[in-house]
Amino acid sequence: MADDLLVIIPTRGRPQAVPALVQAWDNTGATADLLFAVDNDDPELAKYKAEAAKLKGDSRFRFVYGKRLRLCGTLNQQAVKAAKRYRFLAFMGDDHRPRTAAWDERIRICLSGGPGIVYGNDLLMGERMPTAVAMTSDIVQTLGYFSPPALVHLCLDLCWLDWGRGMGRITYLDDMVIEHLHPAAEKAEVDQGYEECNSPEQVSADSAAYYDYRDNGGLDTDLAKLRKLVEEAS
Repeated sequence: MADDLLVIIPTRGRPQAVPALVQAWDNTGATADLLFAVDNDDPELAKYKAEAAKLKGDSRFRFVYGKRLRLCGTLNQQAVKAAKRYRFLAFMGDDHRPRTAAWDERIRICLSGGPGIVYGNDLLMGERMPTAVAMTSDIVQTLGYFSPPALVHLCLDLCWLDWGRGMGRITYLDDMVIEHLHPAAEKAEVDQGYEECNSPEQVSADSAAYYDYRDNGGLDTDLAKLRKLVEEAS
């Protein structure tokens, strides 16, 4: 039987993250389902499939392989598919690691009161930015996506803050640690993935897309839907 919480991790070029995340699940006693979404043109595809074979039989862990849609596109595709099946959906990067025991139960409890968003302490941005996030699946069903599809990799977390604050339904759990092993925290080396995602061109494109969404009606439209969702659920 599927858990009621699914964590979606779009991943590319980092098959070594798979056993590390599985270990983090085991160390924290997590029962949440974990979906690794892998590009079928990934140069490391064979290594991902080797890791998947090792996990065969553990129903918590699944892999999907598909056309490269970049982080936001892959996340949206998998979240929309999963929204009918799961009560709660979460995103982590392949460089996040849950550290707090029963963190997934904290998410379930926090979101059990109706539509909302919750995030923990990534030991880098803290309350300022939900670099990993969980939300009720009815948000994804209402909007048709987990993050505005005009984005590629950056600024998704700003949108989640905007949604949660605009709904009046966002919670930050400082003592729920989901560590972000990012070069900015000096916890990872810069690889091709980081170079691509944080290039000046990508920063410029995603920043422009975010400001357009925020300032030219997209956010207002989504918040109207989300506030109606909260009202109907109360």
